[in-house]
Parts: sequence; structure tokens; C-alpha cells
Amino acid sequence: MAVLSPTVRQRRLVQELRRLRLEAGFSQVEVAQQLDWSESKQIKMERGTIPIRVPDVRAMLDLYGLSVPERHQERDMLLQLARDARQRGWWHSYGDVIPGWFEVYVGLEAESSTLRTYQPELVHGLLQTPDYYRAFMRTSPVADSDEERERKIEVRKARQARLDTTDAPNYWTIMNEAALRRLTGSPVVMKAQLNHILERMTNPKVTVQVLPFATGMHPAMDEPFTIVGFPESADLDVVYLESQTGALYLEDRAQVDRYHQVFDQLRAKALDPVDSRALIEQTVRDL
Repeated sequence: MAVLSPTVRQRRLVQELRRLRLEAGFSQVEVAQQLDWSESKQIKMERGTIPIRVPDVRAMLDLYGLSVPERHQERDMLLQLARDARQRGWWHSYGDVIPGWFEVYVGLEAESSTLRTYQPELVHGLLQTPDYYRAFMRTSPVADSDEERERKIEVRKARQARLDTTDAPNYWTIMNEAALRRLTGSPVVMKAQLNHILERMTNPKVTVQVLPFATGMHPAMDEPFTIVGFPESADLDVVYLESQTGALYLEDRAQVDRYHQVFDQLRAKALDPVDSRALIEQTVRDL
């Protein structure tokens, strides 16, 4: 069995604690009152926005009735999950150059079994070359030092490396034709980037489709998104939406289903992988 990332462990722990609270018939307010902490703390723990201390998990499990002998095994398993969730993933050592909201995504991506992405303007990060990423970073209003930029590239390379492992996710990216045509850096940089995409398309776990300009309007105009899926059925899919200053993580089943529908529509409108390859090759020749 693959080792879960700390982020996925915390997410699973949060789901289990919420389920147990509801089964025990407690509201969040009642739990906070019983355990002598604030309602705000209880809400944040169940949302997964703050780390959950093992003593707090123990107190909640006892309140929810898991102290009886017949539930000791379940209690011990959840306490171990709480301990494991506090471990640090490799990406935490790059906390000086990647924000906390993106660390969460990297942790989810590290455990994913499927990744479905749509990019309207840029090549997706898992397919970017270092020079393409450097050129993009130079457009940012945030003045990173050269050292900080290189550390960000290290993070990107570490993420990309998983596509070549035995437990690589099934990675499916749809990109707007604009991402191919928009000159980033220089013609030399762009040509190398497009050739890199062509090389990655030989990986059986990687599927690339291009949404051509001729498609016209579609249901995801200017809205990049990623749907992250996991190997265990207990870990529900997450939709990741990124902005300039933060990110939104959607876990509500109806919202996630909506993005699956949008992705399926984009997939149907986009060129198939063979024709997408032909368009990328033509774009290389045009540079």
C-alpha cells in the first residue's frame, strides 16, 4: 500500500471525526462546550484549516463513545492517523517559497491517482520546462530573488518526477490553443516547451488534448481548474481553483460533479490526442 501524504491523512481524519460526531448526535457547539474549547476551533478542525492535536482527537473520540472496549481498535487507528497527519511532507521544506494554500495542493497531488486539469492560458505546471517557468515567473509583480525562483523550480521538478514513478497518477490535461500560441520567454524557450509536451505525450499515463480556437465558447472560459482523485474510495475527489493570491478547494459532491461534467464537455470539444499532437507539431514549425 502507498504511504499517504500528511495532507491526505488529515483530510481523512477530518472526515472520520465529522462522521463520528454526527453519528453520536452532537452539534459542533455541543462538542465545543463539552470539551471546553471554542466553537471556532471545532469548526476549523472539521474544515481541516488547522492541524489537529492528538490530545484533542483523543478527547473527541472519547466523547463520541470510542472508549468502550469493542471500539478500541477503531480508536487506536484514528489516533495513529492523527499522529501521522502531523508528519511533514517533502514540500514543507520549501515553505519559504510556496504559500501554505499551495502546500495543501501539493500534498493532495502527491497522493492522487487521477489528475484532470484545464488550462486556458498557460501550459500546466506538470508539463512546464524550467525555462518556461522562469519566463513566467519574471512576469510576476512579486520580485523573487534568483535563489527563490530556483527553489520554486525544484518544487516543480519534484512534482513532475512522480509522473515517471510506478504509482504515477493518470494525468489528463486539456489546454486552450492560446497556451500553445502565447509566446513565453522567447521562440527558443517556447519551441523547447512544446517539444517537451510532445515528449511527455509518449508516457502512457499522460493524456494531452488541445481546445482549438475554432471551438468557440465553452463552459470553462478563462477558468483553470484541477480535479484531484484518490486511490481509496473513502477519499472523495477535490476540485482545486487557484487565483493570484490564494486557492479554493471544493469538496461538496454536487460542486465536484459539476466540474466533472465541465471536464467531460471540454474533452468532447477538444481535439483528440492524435490531432492535438499534430497541432502542437505545427505550432513548433510555425515558431
